[in-house]
Amino acid sequence: MDTLLIAVLSFVGFIVAYNTYGRFLGRRIFRLDPSIPTPAHALRDGCDYVPTRRAVVFGHHFTSIAGTGPIVGPAIAVFWGWLPALLWVLFGSIFIGAVHDFGALVVSLRNRGHTIGDVAGRLVSPRARILFLLILFFCLMVVLAVFGLVVALIFSIYPQSVLSVWVAMPLAVIVGLYIHKHPTGSLIGAGLIALLLLYAAVYIGARYLPITLGGLPLFADPDAGFIAGLGSAVVVWTFALFIYCFIASTLPVWLLLQPRDYINSQQLLVALALLALGLLAARPEMVAPMLAENPPADAPPIFPFLFITVACGAVSGFHCLVSSGTSSKQLNSERDALFVGYGAMLLEGALAVVVIVACCAGLGMGVYEFDADTRSMVAMTDESGAALTGAAAWSTRYGGGWASMQMAQTVGAFVEGGANMMAALGIPLDLAVGTIAVMVACFAATTLDTATRLQRYVVQELGATLRIRPLTNKYAATTVAVVTGGAMALYPGPNGPGSGGFILWPLFGASNQLLAGLAFLVIAFYLIRHKRPVWFIIAPLALMVILPAWAMLHQMVGWYTEQNWLLFSLAVSLEALQLWMVVEGALLWRKARGVLPEPWPGEEPSDDPKLAGARS
Repeated sequence: MDTLLIAVLSFVGFIVAYNTYGRFLGRRIFRLDPSIPTPAHALRDGCDYVPTRRAVVFGHHFTSIAGTGPIVGPAIAVFWGWLPALLWVLFGSIFIGAVHDFGALVVSLRNRGHTIGDVAGRLVSPRARILFLLILFFCLMVVLAVFGLVVALIFSIYPQSVLSVWVAMPLAVIVGLYIHKHPTGSLIGAGLIALLLLYAAVYIGARYLPITLGGLPLFADPDAGFIAGLGSAVVVWTFALFIYCFIASTLPVWLLLQPRDYINSQQLLVALALLALGLLAARPEMVAPMLAENPPADAPPIFPFLFITVACGAVSGFHCLVSSGTSSKQLNSERDALFVGYGAMLLEGALAVVVIVACCAGLGMGVYEFDADTRSMVAMTDESGAALTGAAAWSTRYGGGWASMQMAQTVGAFVEGGANMMAALGIPLDLAVGTIAVMVACFAATTLDTATRLQRYVVQELGATLRIRPLTNKYAATTVAVVTGGAMALYPGPNGPGSGGFILWPLFGASNQLLAGLAFLVIAFYLIRHKRPVWFIIAPLALMVILPAWAMLHQMVGWYTEQNWLLFSLAVSLEALQLWMVVEGALLWRKARGVLPEPWPGEEPSDDPKLAGARS
């Protein structure tokens, strides 16, 4: 099928959805009002609550929710065929994912910028606050472990990406200081200079300075013992990344988080433009099957697993944490919520479409592996010595059964497929691979330190709720976030410390979508308390409660049989907490209609209906 037609129709569909359904939700359902003061103004503290330009908040929000989710998820899901993955990305993004992100952002805006877990205590019940915060803690712990390992793995497989990712940090600080001291200065000019310097680092890293860790193995010998196993490349990079996360998540948002995410968002737009032009130039044909007719016996069923595998490309519970944890504290005006909340999810859907095309068509143009001796990408060949192309090239990444769908395989499929399309523009292949690898690594690093900051908020809110005073301290809460996430990442697996953390990916998919269902429940309670329509949210809520629970129960049977007690116990805990909260919500559903929650502590009820709506 014509890949260019697929991409064009998808992008047009997203644009139409934003200007019709998105605007309808903003105007008729959530009733955005620019005259209502946002938490960034009402609670401004110069650290977390900071009124920020819309473009910068969009950049932060988008790069935080994107990460590797819309890359790894669709790259795995095309295993069942590219058509089911594409349809779920399109319709899931428009009617479920974007509604979820937008709704969570608005609800947090109207509740002092508090996280969705804390808001659940006001809109559902006090007990729901503790339940939701515990669920958030478990989910974020998994996110930190998985994404920390993803970045470390990318550094190890694509050493040409290392220099650029670390160079992006000081560049972001310089841009942040410039914007902070010159609030009316040229944001585009500062971002453009930083972007050019970033791509200069990409060139240097790809051509002259791919950074490796002195020949350390990817993973250590599993028989070497835990201490000896800490000397693998993935583990060393993971340690370095979590140290960075501690520093980054305690700094003011304007100093590093906002400008770095803005630069990364510009990097993505450039990469998407190059990929689109490459697609136009190459016009590769789909070499993957439209629908897998005979999937291997070890593959899970497409239903419900397609809907939790794609995850961030269509809907993700992690997004409600970004919407309510950081973005709601930075919006300058309620009017910006549609662009940031609904629009960013549609752009993520567009990225997922590009990933599907790259994995199912671009990959057919050739597959490669990094040669440490020549420091370059070398084409893989068949038995006759000819370069692998077409369906044979696709099969090198997807022909080994479900067990071969590992992180290195799926990330590599997108990097190589995307690089092939870029190379059609005349860009040298090593630079194209470096550009895509840096984009993926930067996104994953962005999600990693944003998740650390979000986990800090959750730990602080848990400390306040449970009256554990030390946990309300910013640095103590961040320490808990980093230590628990790092410990989970270093869980010993079949290849020693660090390899065990990768087995958390199946748990991430299901728990992530369960979280989306619970966020929908909180959004629904906000609407019924204000006598707003809820018809549009019932089906997404039901889907995001039932499908992930079904998938997790299916996985739990396998984990119990395999005696994988870590995943089994985590899954049981999450299922129990979710069931308890759903029951809690069902019991209070009828009683909540038209009943506004109590004011926040220290806040007097307002006779002004506009302000009363903003504070509930």
